[in-house]
Amino acid sequence: MHNKHQNKNELHTPVLLDAVLRYLDPHKGETYLDLTAGYGGHAAAILQRTQGPATLVDRDEHAIEQLRGRFGDEVVLRHQTFLDASQELVDQGKQFDLLLADLGVSSPHLNQVDRGFSWQAAGPLDMRMDQSQSLTAEAVVNTWAEADLMRILRQYGEEPKAGQIAALIVGNRPFSTTTQLADVVKRAWPGHSRVHPATRTFQAIRIAVNDELGMLEAALPLWMQLLAPGGRMGIISFHSLEDRLVKRFLSEQGGERYDADLRVVTKRPITAEPNEIVFNPRARSAKLRVAVKIKNQTERSLHANSGKE
Repeated sequence: MHNKHQNKNELHTPVLLDAVLRYLDPHKGETYLDLTAGYGGHAAAILQRTQGPATLVDRDEHAIEQLRGRFGDEVVLRHQTFLDASQELVDQGKQFDLLLADLGVSSPHLNQVDRGFSWQAAGPLDMRMDQSQSLTAEAVVNTWAEADLMRILRQYGEEPKAGQIAALIVGNRPFSTTTQLADVVKRAWPGHSRVHPATRTFQAIRIAVNDELGMLEAALPLWMQLLAPGGRMGIISFHSLEDRLVKRFLSEQGGERYDADLRVVTKRPITAEPNEIVFNPRARSAKLRVAVKIKNQTERSLHANSGKE
């Protein structure tokens, strides 16, 4: 039903798909909101089970085109950031039985040299997920003050040599390609390492360009509002900063208190099995956390008393 236009070069393998289906447990007729639909991998599998109304959101124009080709008018498509879409849907009073946010950059983004997400081939310093926005990686790298570069490298990249790398960037401006930047960053880390020395720097710049953490923090409370009573929410994160935000939010909203709004299903995040990592290396860092919207006061009091003798 949902296999139109499956070009294997275009469509990336959805991470943790079995776990998503197991924990979200889609049923026929349930409504589904995918806030980072990408190329539709998770959505196709969920829609096969729900056959119900679905809203798919992505901030990337190329992804929206792929989704339109794949699903046609079976779904509602929204070309927006997940934060803008969430806010509008809350304002409209919408609620969904199933909600999924896969926060990673999809493989096609990484593989499209002209998008500038990867240091592995020379591409422009772009890194915008939404290509209509004006801030690019090139602007960050070539115009931001050394102190600001150091801050994002430390904060978003968890880069131990943030100061040294910020100084190297400022001292070697202007940059026009991803490989130029990667080569300069490499100077701070002589010798060989399993992970490319520029990985953390590229992550930091990408997060800054796309305001990933700010948007996630603002969106989490909206997602809770978008869940119908008994609805299930799954969030897949790819680095510790995102996962920390998600974990903290879920524990605040789903703690052992009588007025909790959520029941956290995953005490620990679900991670990929070794065989999935073999076929899909980006699954290595994926973490899925799942929560259920508590239905009513009775369930609240049961939840609050759980574990107490």
